[in-house]
Amino acid sequence: MSASIKTSSVNFPPEISVNQSLFDTPKCPGIFYQTPARDGNIIRVRIPGGIINTLQLSAIIDLAKNFGDANVYLTNRANLQIRGVREIPSTAVTSLQQVGLAAVIPEIDHIRNIMASPTAGIDVEELINTLPLVRELDNYICSHPELQRLSAKFSVGFDGSGTVAIYQQPNDIKFVAVRDLDGEIYLRLLLGNSTNIVIHQQQCLPVIVALIKVYLMQVNIHTSSKPRFLEVVKNLGTEKYLELVKSELPFVLKRTNIQFDERENKHHHLDIHQQKQLNLSYIGIAINLGKISTSNLQKLGEIADVYGNKTLRLTPWQNILIPDIENQNIFKVKSEIANIGLQISASSPQSGIVACTGNQGCKAGITDTKAMATILAEYLTSRISLDLPCKIHLTSCSKSCAYHGKSDITLLGATIEKNGLRTEGYNLYIGDLETNFGREIYRNLPSTEISAVVLKILQIYQEKRQDLQETFVNFVNHYEIPTLQKLFNIDHLLTSIFKEVKD
Repeated sequence: MSASIKTSSVNFPPEISVNQSLFDTPKCPGIFYQTPARDGNIIRVRIPGGIINTLQLSAIIDLAKNFGDANVYLTNRANLQIRGVREIPSTAVTSLQQVGLAAVIPEIDHIRNIMASPTAGIDVEELINTLPLVRELDNYICSHPELQRLSAKFSVGFDGSGTVAIYQQPNDIKFVAVRDLDGEIYLRLLLGNSTNIVIHQQQCLPVIVALIKVYLMQVNIHTSSKPRFLEVVKNLGTEKYLELVKSELPFVLKRTNIQFDERENKHHHLDIHQQKQLNLSYIGIAINLGKISTSNLQKLGEIADVYGNKTLRLTPWQNILIPDIENQNIFKVKSEIANIGLQISASSPQSGIVACTGNQGCKAGITDTKAMATILAEYLTSRISLDLPCKIHLTSCSKSCAYHGKSDITLLGATIEKNGLRTEGYNLYIGDLETNFGREIYRNLPSTEISAVVLKILQIYQEKRQDLQETFVNFVNHYEIPTLQKLFNIDHLLTSIFKEVKD
């Protein structure tokens, strides 16, 4: 297909136009408005593709220091948040616009949710560098204010089929690079319950625009609350939706049975890895619970200035990459990161723990997951050495806001009531079978017992696994729940009167 396809061939109906009086504050945090939370207001800065240069980083640091709690928070869309925000002057917002961190048109800034693999363009195995597609889409959104009528949670993801995959992340529209039998490379469209449509790279933006147009034609654009994009697709039916999309395009959508490699990535973005560029490597840094102080973030920026290409890359797993480090300098960088007090090893217990905001920052939260995760990380780090990475996910409610992938261990917040007393606790899930959280093995474990229970489970896994290469998930998936309960034998650890073990 010729690269001369123009997006102007897909026009929006005249009734879908900018109307400032219709602009309502979205529910999702943004820059041009503040979203209240229990710990103060939140500002969220969209970082399309997750790449931020050190000039932009300085603007974020200044904002967090002057108007927030002096920390920066990474999100599971590879964006940045500032919490505990007081009122900020318009000049501070203007400074974000000047460095390219905010859209010139305020009404559309909150829909610039564009994800790519954090190793896009440097991944040794990728089929396509998706960063040009990210920039193209971001430029389009920023110049089309009529897109403010989209759902505030609208998102697009691009996966070049490299080592570090993001296709599992919950984006509305996803494209995954695939290679046809004749060797030609396409992007496969994943929409709703997937599709068998593949397109060329230059067709990507026109297809996205057509998908958006059909959505806007199906919803009431005059209401402030918009349905989720995939909800509209589901209600209409994927095939019927695609038929409407086809009518908006000047080319035929190709269907194929090409499959993409369903790569599972939990940890490969951490530690030191060779890039596809000669003599260059990237280093992935674990950010404890996705929270980093402005002073430490500034130090990472300084490292990127001296040894890298003056950029940092954010990941949807709430960690940070420094790319383009000359191999001869990689151990200097590793040492400087260690001096800051940050980890790069994927096997560190701290590196594998992720938690949502919890009840200290979220009205929907049942438990204080951040505090629990901090206690758990310190407890495990001082008592066990992991030779294989282990993902431990703490979520204060079933929404699972912090992490959407499969975990080794999931702790779901619960309120325990017994004998007239109430306390915080967790239901514990293991492996990746049955539900998104895995299989439930224990219910209503008091927070005070969680660290000891998780330690015991990990110790039994290391003791009983078949060999040193067997992962935690593979180990627990071999057994039925009653057998695992006998293996772990945690009863003597549960001293609380709230003990309740699922049989």
